[in-house]
Amino acid sequence: MLEFVNVSKSFWTGTQRKVILDRASFRVELGQSLGILAPNGTGKTTLINMMAGLEKPDEGEIYRGCRISFPLGFMGGVVARLSASENARYIAHLYGLDADYVQAFCRWVCDLGEYFDNPIGTYSSGMRARFSFSLMLALEFDIYLIDEGMPSSTDAEFNRRAGSILADRLKSATVVIVSHQMQTVERFAQKAAVLRDGALYRFNNLEEAKALYDYST
Repeated sequence: MLEFVNVSKSFWTGTQRKVILDRASFRVELGQSLGILAPNGTGKTTLINMMAGLEKPDEGEIYRGCRISFPLGFMGGVVARLSASENARYIAHLYGLDADYVQAFCRWVCDLGEYFDNPIGTYSSGMRARFSFSLMLALEFDIYLIDEGMPSSTDAEFNRRAGSILADRLKSATVVIVSHQMQTVERFAQKAAVLRDGALYRFNNLEEAKALYDYST
């Protein structure tokens, strides 16, 4: 379970205070994937980072009663001067997992060839995204966090392979995805919410969420 209780979050843009959440309370239950619709610039990445524990709320509490992934594409904790191979082993040790397995799994999913043994600091954004996605899949979480704004890979074969693994994981895992497009939400979730004016409006079906989202945008 992931739960927000009276959570508030805002930041100063230089000209005004941007409110992301205003005393918002909601819960994500395991087995109930959730898509959150919000226009660009409304704080989707901030919201997903709070879920992962990468950012703290100004007020309120966030409870995490299960294993929650880092956001897809997030590269925090990865050391740029180390190779993907070395980073995979390092992250595996942090999570108490078999380093040989995590390293081999990431090498196979990434399919970066000799680059897998080169420093990550030399990678293109697409290569870094492939490694990040592979690492997230190797660690196995109860809730996977996906931010559509994160870097993505343009490699079709990688997307097919990684997408197939993710689809298999989702049979027993839960996804929270933030997006400004209904089509993206429909791929991962059966329930949706709309982030609007600091509040998160939850709906039991996608059609009702889409109606409010289309009206508010």
